[in-house]
Amino acid sequence: MENNTGRSFGFLHINERNGKPRRTGITEIRGPYYTPLGKRALLDILETMGAYVDIFKFSAGSFSLMPEDAVRDLIDTCHAHDVKVSTGGFIEHVLTLGPEAVDRYLDECKRLGFDIVEVSSGFIAIPDDDLVRLVERVHTLGMQPKPEVGIQFGAGGASSVAELAAEGVSDPSRAIRQAERYLEAGARLVMIESEGITEQVKSWRTDVPALFINELGLDKVMFEAADPEVFSWYVKSYGPEVNLFVDHSQIVQLEALRSGIWGTKSTWGRVVTYKGSGKAVPAEGTPVRHIASQPKTGRGAA
Repeated sequence: MENNTGRSFGFLHINERNGKPRRTGITEIRGPYYTPLGKRALLDILETMGAYVDIFKFSAGSFSLMPEDAVRDLIDTCHAHDVKVSTGGFIEHVLTLGPEAVDRYLDECKRLGFDIVEVSSGFIAIPDDDLVRLVERVHTLGMQPKPEVGIQFGAGGASSVAELAAEGVSDPSRAIRQAERYLEAGARLVMIESEGITEQVKSWRTDVPALFINELGLDKVMFEAADPEVFSWYVKSYGPEVNLFVDHSQIVQLEALRSGIWGTKSTWGRVVTYKGSGKAVPAEGTPVRHIASQPKTGRGAA
């Protein structure tokens, strides 16, 4: 496919990306968390790789530690590059402070220009009906709710494998039912938490992503995959248009894999797409059945 985006070396074939807003192949990157990330560093990312970034996520409530002008600068910079901005899962903390704090938090997210409010509950016990109400509330305010579901209680805080194993995991069908309710309440996309599936486990639960995709559709789910071994497995198993959340430092590595120009021994030259040759093709987002491969043995493998 010829280069229509100003990409250098446009005469070389790659798996070209669909334009924004995308329904599949969405990449969300983590912003400030492990290290600070200000406007100048973000500009470096977006001026070079912005065409491949769909969502920028503040993690761990990092925005609440920053000057408001700095938060606004990051949000405005993202919007200038057609990138949506997410709160991350900070609402878990706010929920412990009571309903009034939640209402003020959502109003402030709206005022500052956040596009997406993540609704997660990895560390707190809260009724499903309450989370559905939160999704509806975010949607009513004109922001996009992005609920997170998973099979592991206590996910998201760097707990050890033994600690999480002691908590136990839930039946994936329960998380799927939750996700269906969130989608009906106005969510466009559901984040699948990695703990209990590919993170902090003795062996990967490769059956779980398949259940989510088969029941909800590839365009309705995003997988947390902030580990090259993990996002490589997702791309190998479900194709380059699977929706993924990675660290901002991994955007080049992930996009090189999606585009088919680079990879490891197991992915080199094997990631391809077919957009057709002018003939009618299914609309983007039409479910496509993939056969999941098994990850290689070794760290984090089944």
